[in-house]
Amino acid sequence: MVGTELEQVADELRGADRLLLTTHENPDGDALGSLLGMHLLLSQLDKDGAMFLAADEFPLPHEYRYLPLEGVLNAPPADLDERLVVFLDCGNIDRMPADFLRAEGIRIVNIDHHHDNTRFGEVNLVDPLASCTAELVWRLAHELGAELTPPMAEALYVGLVTDTGRFMYRSTGAEAHRMAAELIDAGASPHAVNRQVFESLPFCRLELLARGLARVVRFDDGAITTTHLTRDDFAETGADETDSEGIVDHLRSVDGTAVAVLVRDLLAEDRAGLRKVSMRAVDG
Repeated sequence: MVGTELEQVADELRGADRLLLTTHENPDGDALGSLLGMHLLLSQLDKDGAMFLAADEFPLPHEYRYLPLEGVLNAPPADLDERLVVFLDCGNIDRMPADFLRAEGIRIVNIDHHHDNTRFGEVNLVDPLASCTAELVWRLAHELGAELTPPMAEALYVGLVTDTGRFMYRSTGAEAHRMAAELIDAGASPHAVNRQVFESLPFCRLELLARGLARVVRFDDGAITTTHLTRDDFAETGADETDSEGIVDHLRSVDGTAVAVLVRDLLAEDRAGLRKVSMRAVDG
């Protein structure tokens, strides 16, 4: 089935001259790496693959700001009705809260690896066995006969290394390592990506992490490990919402934990009093 879906999506991409690429809200490394990788793939095929992210997604998380995403659109293009819309790494269309993307007549291609994807596209490439959405973009590059350029390889490597937890999650199979080897051969630098994504974080993120770790509470004989962050924590450390990324992963690393939970206040004034709950299962 996935092989057929791959061919169908490849045909859609071949047949479109102008496309609009997007991903889910609060984009992570796989979302942004897949978005940029697909953009570079389409550019190589002489296609106009514009990228869209809502304006309130900026600034992006610190670790991804080095990615060359300067040309991203924050508003719908005037020729939207003439573009094929490609969703990447988005399990549900409601995770991309932009009403214009739900307009009647828009043709959607949905490329994702999440098992609960709602298959909301006219054409879908959904493979829960893939390690990341970047892996599906990599497969499409092969299907379309595209060359893996160094910038494309680096973008896809960001998606791969972040969504596999640096190759530690259960979703990491032999194919992920084959992909990594090919991306490195094509010019991706594991050292550069690791340095940018995992070892160049602002000090305020460390301060925020310290506050979160100081409040850890465990339930159910340690199976559930939780913490919380308040608006004051963000204000006093100078951190923004993106700086809370990764805290829940520290909780899931505690021996005996089955589920890690981070509860944090939302910072936007129109969302005062609301909280976001992030949950991670330990099985990866």
